[in-house]
Amino acid sequence: MTGSTSPTGPADSTAVAAVDLGAASGRVMLAEVAPDGVTLTEVHRFDNGPVRLLDTLHWDVPRLYAETLTGLRAALHRRPDLASVGIDSWAVDYGLLDATGALVGNPVHYRDRRTDGVQESVVAALGADYLYRTTGLQLLPFNTLFQLTAELGTPALDRAQTMLLIPDLLGYWLTGVAGSEVTNASTTQLLDVRTREWSTDLIARTALPARLFGPLRRPGDPVGELRPEVREAVGTDRPVPVTAVGSHDTASAVAAVPAEHDRFGYISCGTWSLVGVELPAPVLTEASRAANFTNEAGVDGTVRYLRNVMGLWLLQESLRVWRSQGLADDLTALLAAAARAPSLAAVVDPDDPVFLPPGDMPARIAQACARRGEPVPEGPAALTRCILDSLALAHRVAVRQAQRLSGRNVDVLHVVGGGARNELLCQLTADACGLPVVAGPVEATALGNALVQARALGVLDGGLTELRALLRRTGSTRTYRPRAGGEAAWRAAAQRAGLADG
Repeated sequence: MTGSTSPTGPADSTAVAAVDLGAASGRVMLAEVAPDGVTLTEVHRFDNGPVRLLDTLHWDVPRLYAETLTGLRAALHRRPDLASVGIDSWAVDYGLLDATGALVGNPVHYRDRRTDGVQESVVAALGADYLYRTTGLQLLPFNTLFQLTAELGTPALDRAQTMLLIPDLLGYWLTGVAGSEVTNASTTQLLDVRTREWSTDLIARTALPARLFGPLRRPGDPVGELRPEVREAVGTDRPVPVTAVGSHDTASAVAAVPAEHDRFGYISCGTWSLVGVELPAPVLTEASRAANFTNEAGVDGTVRYLRNVMGLWLLQESLRVWRSQGLADDLTALLAAAARAPSLAAVVDPDDPVFLPPGDMPARIAQACARRGEPVPEGPAALTRCILDSLALAHRVAVRQAQRLSGRNVDVLHVVGGGARNELLCQLTADACGLPVVAGPVEATALGNALVQARALGVLDGGLTELRALLRRTGSTRTYRPRAGGEAAWRAAAQRAGLADG
């Protein structure tokens, strides 16, 4: 059991299910929410990852749906009075539906190579400044705009009538109601950053079919109710509503940052590190575009002004390789050994495109070190230290840039998500940024998902300030203070890695 138990106890709480799908794993969390507390219980967890079919990398979305049903069945077994279901996932990937509502092919994974060169051709045709003024989004080769452009002229896109991002696709299968939630839609590079509606002008300029882009909904809006056959599959005979949440997992995670004021930065840390600040309006300056910062929609009309950093993907993929080679298996022991390794002995730019696809990550990192004249790390512990030093360095650069570009000063950094468990990374991030790091909640995404549902049900009142105050009263966090004397070393390391230091 994670989170904190409401003093009123489960009998006086409202139960909701938070379906949280990550790029490496998914889970269904049962949240029992009362005005003075929330309890989270993981009722089902399952692996997620790419499946290569011939030359294309796919998601196994039918299995993700089946696992979601298994989790909902478990949640209803514990709480037959389940009041709502909410779904969040990673961004940009989608399924196409034909006129009958059938899925047109299995959704393609964002790390697939089909978008190679597409971003460059679209930017050449439309202009980077136009794209940024319209969508406020950073250029990433896997943005939905580029994925859909790669499908132009294919039988699948010609047949498709509707495009649904992954949480909306699962919501459609649960309820039969199609629609697109705005926080995830804002990651497509097809949404107008000012109006938070689909950009009809941009869609027309790309020659993408306008029919693909259906009605939009906001966090807290009703999606629909479980279809009769779904109710039978999950073991209930009563209506259960599905509620839109911040369906981009980072939107839900940022909603659950237990901040006391607006002078905070956040790092939603997992496979990716999403590093930024929360703002009331987008930043659309040329300097912001040049720095590749993004303006994504948050809960309650906020803007998640951030940069994507490659994140713990580098360590996850390295650990996969080491396990296959029998070199390392225990992550806890590996991190302890990395903590004893020399600091900043070798650093790389984590956002080097060479690190994006799956593969032999340790070899790629060694090659990147060699190219830049860095010492090549010897063994898993030294390479793990290289990864974590490099991530802390990237966090430093992104936090400093976010402050400078937005004008929002940051007094504290909140690290949420799975990376909050990584004590070495949290301490290194505090050292690199020269700021206190508050780590936790680890389950921020599920908490943000659940709290938005509870508010929509009337269990909770107020805005993000009130939701965050509830989390501060009932949650547990750990604070890491920056250690003195390291500023010059971090500044020099940024130069060695080729990073513009703020």
